[in-house]
Order: sequence, then structure tokens, then C-alpha cells
Amino acid sequence: MSNRKFSRNETIAYGLGAIGKDMVYALSASYVMYYYQDIMGLSAAFVGFILMIARIFDAINDPFMGVLVAKTNTKYGRFRPWIISGTVLNAFVLYALFAAPQLEGKSLMVYFAVVYILWGVTYTMMDIPYWSIIPAVTENPKDRESLSVVGRTCAGVGNALITVFTVIAVAMLGSGNERAGFKRFALIVSVLFVVFELILFLVMKEQAQDKDQMKTTSVGEMFRALFRNDQAVITVITIILINSALYITSNLIIYFFKYDLGPTVESWQASYTTFSTVGGGSQILSMMAVYPALRRFMGNTDIFKLCLKMSITGYALLLAVCFTPFSHNIIVLCAIGLLIFMANGMLTVLTTVFLSNSVDYGELKTGHREESVIFSMQTFVVKAASGVAVFLTGIGLDLIGLKGNSDTTGEIVVQSASTLNGLHLLMTIIPILGLIAAMVVFTKKFILTDEKAEEIAARLRGKEIPL
Repeated sequence: MSNRKFSRNETIAYGLGAIGKDMVYALSASYVMYYYQDIMGLSAAFVGFILMIARIFDAINDPFMGVLVAKTNTKYGRFRPWIISGTVLNAFVLYALFAAPQLEGKSLMVYFAVVYILWGVTYTMMDIPYWSIIPAVTENPKDRESLSVVGRTCAGVGNALITVFTVIAVAMLGSGNERAGFKRFALIVSVLFVVFELILFLVMKEQAQDKDQMKTTSVGEMFRALFRNDQAVITVITIILINSALYITSNLIIYFFKYDLGPTVESWQASYTTFSTVGGGSQILSMMAVYPALRRFMGNTDIFKLCLKMSITGYALLLAVCFTPFSHNIIVLCAIGLLIFMANGMLTVLTTVFLSNSVDYGELKTGHREESVIFSMQTFVVKAASGVAVFLTGIGLDLIGLKGNSDTTGEIVVQSASTLNGLHLLMTIIPILGLIAAMVVFTKKFILTDEKAEEIAARLRGKEIPL
């Protein structure tokens, strides 16, 4: 493999691909529960159960996807054919997910279950090869770090666009009818998704890979390859804990603004949009400016620990504020959100860097290069864990007695004090516990510091294999 950098056009294309795919992911991850529970009228526990089953099914499918990617060899390369085919299929399914027909009861339940499972499978088809490209392109850890920043920053842009504009766009496109608004908004997002990934497909030029280094014979071998790489395992566990914490919050925050900060549609939408704008902007800023600034005088592992502390502090402050008169002060909420979102932005960049470096570590240790294995196994366990997390979220919403309200005008349904307090605890305590666990695991077990990554890369260039 040649030690090359992406061209400017390839870098732009890769960034656009990240924007498109994370717009799709954010729409599904943050609004499926709300759409089917609050608007379509299904119980939160049922929606959460289906999300969990779908995620676990999708997670089981991920290793098979990794095998297919690892064995692919076409004139268009190993990764791009899967990226474009998965994108087209996923765009159709995304539209169907938010364009539910006039069904009720069991018919709607079956429709939701089938379509959501299909969404997860088709998204995996393009997501695994998209991230697997990074360590396959260059052997230089600094170049990978730069590319990871581009990918994660642009992914943050895509996520922020959905977070900031969804509620307002749905209201405008549906003329006050949220169901119609989601349908039209999903169509727009789907089209943009296809356009951005098509640009990536046409512009990116993959490098030839050593077939012996990329060889993966079976799903069982994939599991063995992952568990032989202890640093990949530690990184994946850390990602699970962080993502589960953030996923719970992303699903619950819209309920907090709608039912705690109401009391009218216009007021909660305005507050939610303001908070989302600050959060999305701070996340992008942290990737583009704060992380590079910290990188001048701090190592990646030190920045990672700092970000975990920032996020834990932010959630603790949010919990405390929820039980004070400042809980409805949008300025205070935005200040806390700034802390959490900035930390999250840098954490997403760093986990990608660490995972890419673990590919080198595994190659030096075993003599085999396993990009698709490691990145697909990451999504395998993350999806399984997030499925359980969202199921618990659904059960939690039912247990605290939250009453959905699909009305698009007028007063919002008033929730009891115990329901709101339960909501406050759900969206803060569980994330705090997850982040603390991530800090403990990472601090005790992760060894791929900047110096170690450079040393491993240098040994690989000298082909000193195995470790």
C-alpha cells in the first residue's frame, strides 16, 4: 500500500459523504421514537422493543457485511460499490420509514417493524465500507488523524443540520401537520443522501490492497481477529458506553423541550431549535477548532479523558439545573449543552482515530490487516448495545407515564410533576454512569498513545511483522 494522501477533491467528496450519511442516521436515530410514539400513537415500550430487536438483528448482520466487504474485489474497488448500492437502497427505505401509510394497531406495528429492520440492514451496507476506507488509504497516523477529523467533522455537520432544522422544517413542510412534514422532509434528506454519496463514488480512487493482509475467511475468523486485537476491543467497549449514553439523551431531549418547556407548539419548537443550533454549532466548532488547538500541546489520550470529564460535568449540571428555577432558562440550558456537545464532537473524532490505529496494532501483532473486520465489529456491538439502550428508553417513558400528543397546534398535553422528574433522571443519570464506566475502561486498558501509534506505523513501514 502506498503512503499517499487524499487529493483535495477526494477530501471534499469524503466530507460530503459523511454529511449525507449522518443526516440520514441522525433523522432515524433521533426522531423514529418520537414519530411512531408521539405522532403515530404506538406505545413507547413497543417502539423501543422493535428498535432493540432491529438493532440486534442488524448487529448480527454486521459481521457478514464485513466478510462481504473484505472479500470484494471489483474494478471500482473494495468499498465504493457497497457505499453506492447501500445508499440507494437506504434512501428508499428511509422515505418509507417516515411516510407510514394510513394504518392502525397491529398493521402499523408490523409495518414499522419490517421497515425499520430494512433501514438498519441497508444503512450497514454503506456505513462499514465508508469508515473502513480510512486505514486502507495511508499508513501515516497523522494523515489518518486528519482524514478522521474531516470525516467526523462533516458527519457532525450532517448531524447538526438534522438536529437544528428538523422540527422547523417539519412544521413548514407540513403546514402544521407533523406527519406530512416528516414525510416530505425525509424525501429531501433521502435525495441529498444519494447525491452526496454518488459524488464520493465518482471522485474517490481506492488504492490496491495486499490480498493476504486483507484476507478474512469467515464470520468466526472475524470474531477471533477482533479478540486477538485487545486495543480494538477496548476502543469498541469505550465507544459502546459513550454512544449508549448519548443515544439515550438524543431520544429524550425532544420530550424535555416539548413537555417541560412548552406550553405551546411555537414556544417549544423555538427553544428546541435554539438549543439544537447551539449544540450542533459547538460540536462542529470543537472538531474544527478546539480539537486542533488542544492537539498542539496535548496528546490524543489526554484530550479524550478531558472530553469525558467535560461531558460528565455537563450532564451533572443539567441534572442539578432541572430541579431549580433555571430549568426553563434557555441561556443556562444552552451553556450546559455547549459543554456536552463540544466534548461529544471531539470524542467522535478521537474514537475513529483510535480505531484506525488499532488496525495497525493488529497487523503488527498478527500479520493480517483487518479494516473491515474491526469497523464492522464496532458497529456490531454498538448497535446491539444501543438497541438495549433505546428499549430501556421506551420502557422508561411508559413507566414515568408520559402521555404522547400528536396535536400540531394549541396547548401541549400537561405532564405530571412525577413524570417530568422521571424524564429528568432518565436523560442524565444513565448517561453519567455510562461515561464514568468509559473513563475507567479507557484509563486502565488503552495503551495506543501518540508515541506508540507512531512507533507501530514505523515498524510496519519496515515490515517488522509480527509483534
